[in-house]
Amino acid sequence: MRKAVLLVVLAIVTLLVVRQAYPYFSGNDPTVMDGYAVTKVAEGLGGPTCLVWSDEVHLLVCDRDEGAIVELNIDTDERRTLLDGLDRPHGLALDGQRAFVSEAGRLTAYTVASDGTYSNASVLVEGVPVGNHQTNAVSMLPNGSLLWHSGSTCNICDESDNRNAALLWVNATTGDHGVLASGVRNSFDGAWVDGHGYFFTDNGRDWEGDHPQEEINFLVEGAAYGWPDDDPEHPVPEGTVAPIGGWTPHTSMNGLDVRPASSSLPGLPDTEGFTLYASVYGSWNTVLPQGHEIVRIDVRFDDSTDEYSAELSRFAWDAGTPLPLVFHANGDLYYATFGNNGSLFRIAAA
Repeated sequence: MRKAVLLVVLAIVTLLVVRQAYPYFSGNDPTVMDGYAVTKVAEGLGGPTCLVWSDEVHLLVCDRDEGAIVELNIDTDERRTLLDGLDRPHGLALDGQRAFVSEAGRLTAYTVASDGTYSNASVLVEGVPVGNHQTNAVSMLPNGSLLWHSGSTCNICDESDNRNAALLWVNATTGDHGVLASGVRNSFDGAWVDGHGYFFTDNGRDWEGDHPQEEINFLVEGAAYGWPDDDPEHPVPEGTVAPIGGWTPHTSMNGLDVRPASSSLPGLPDTEGFTLYASVYGSWNTVLPQGHEIVRIDVRFDDSTDEYSAELSRFAWDAGTPLPLVFHANGDLYYATFGNNGSLFRIAAA
């Protein structure tokens, strides 16, 4: 009897170990929809958390593992470190001759020299608490202000600092800042869509079964988005804004970008709406692996209800642990896997 119990325990432990390790070693041969191909562009990128183009050849990578911003030439694989000594960098935005870097609880502005190097650090915001999650992507809005994604410190709690579990606006010159949207548990990334506004991902609480789905949201200034008051019986608490679309619970929808008109990847025509693409990192909160995907998000606006809706579908799978994602000007889609020393992939028409 004891031997049988031991074997069962050993089998469970083995399953859990394999389940945890599988995503980090399964993404080198991803599968994509017919008519498209995935190509590995680079490897050995550490822990990539952001991808930002400085031009059509040079891709800037936030490396959380090394605490650095690295410039990668996608044609030659040449690399150089632009910044190091950072604390878990998760976001980067460029505005002419300035760069804005999001670290754990801190947002810093740098001057970008003619040779691309960064200098003259100026801390805009610091002291945002870090716990289960941290400050993530930073985006430049059309009005010149910054939008900074700030995660919660916990799974479910009442935050002591209202800058957590929120989207923050930040003055790019003075560092003045405040809450633009609250109740956003852990929003990793977002994208501005001309003529519409800002759309963002958000990952909900764990350990509650099928509640909640991972979210794609439309930003309404001053709105609350439900956390931590949501529960299975009240997924959208009174007075909060509902997501425009959802995906498999607990799978961590993260990187987000809007499909450009130049892209060969499938999407809605302009007359019907627009299309976003998102990375789905995968879940540690399930028995069997889920996620590890690139998702297509078709967004439409209904004039009669004055609301957006999103239809989500799987575009690529068995993709390991995709985290940051960005379109190239030519329409190809690039994404990087986090963990196992990070790799960069390109998806284009076959």
